[in-house]
Amino acid sequence: MKPDRMTAMREIIEQVKAEFPLYEPSTFICGANTDCAGCPKKLLEMVDSEICYWECAMKRGVSPKFDEIRRFGKMCLSVRRALLRNNLLRERV
Repeated sequence: MKPDRMTAMREIIEQVKAEFPLYEPSTFICGANTDCAGCPKKLLEMVDSEICYWECAMKRGVSPKFDEIRRFGKMCLSVRRALLRNNLLRERV
């Protein structure tokens, strides 16, 4: 049985929080490194703001639409690829 939209969004948020280094101080320091593949600081701030938005919205009873879930998931996959390129994440086995 497939989860409802609220459960699906919660599961994505939990997975992102577990895998991404969202609140580690080293990821929020921009060294103006020229070999960055996308700015990890800005990407993680973007993901964090989306998570905060959806957590607050769902607490108020706002259910995400399917396209909003898809868009959030797609954004997280893109950020994950950038974090891998910047060696901030390890490949899953």
